[in-house]
Amino acid sequence: MPKPNDAALDFLLTRRSRPAKTLTGPVPEREEIERLLTAAARSPDHGKLEPWRFIVLTRPALQRLAEAVPARGAALGQDDEKIAKAQAQFADADLAIAVVSAPVASEKVPEIEQLLSAGAVCLALLNAALAAGWGANWLSGWPSHDRAFVEQSLGLAPHERVAGFIHIGTEKAAPPDRPRPDLAAITTWLDA
Repeated sequence: MPKPNDAALDFLLTRRSRPAKTLTGPVPEREEIERLLTAAARSPDHGKLEPWRFIVLTRPALQRLAEAVPARGAALGQDDEKIAKAQAQFADADLAIAVVSAPVASEKVPEIEQLLSAGAVCLALLNAALAAGWGANWLSGWPSHDRAFVEQSLGLAPHERVAGFIHIGTEKAAPPDRPRPDLAAITTWLDA
């Protein structure tokens, strides 16, 4: 029988994201951010392609992104509420890390597997931040899917996309846990 890591399993069984709007400073220092990124980079990566990268967004960069949202939202015909919500995601943050899906040409590893690897990096970074005692939240939103916004504001190449913005900070208030999936309703057992 394998030897369990009960502390790690207990963490995973009780982990929960912290809403980005409840996060404030202080935020991790550069050395700790690098430690969290190191943990995230240990995510499954079929073919060892590293089909993702990080953009660490500090307060000045987040302010610049917040300032870019209204004009881009208006150009896309977004309503005022969606524009304000997207702008607040950046304006109210002290630290966020963009996980960028950057697929690599490969005959063996389909692009979907590389995209899923970037998603695994998002979750690993989120969990690393939570395990280190920080509050953290994985967000996206329309700016993360808009080509013009991500290319102009984040410098993404045409083949890259934002897999997620991981917001990290000090938690102001613990939110109540949310209802979790009914395991029986989402699980099929095949014995033969």
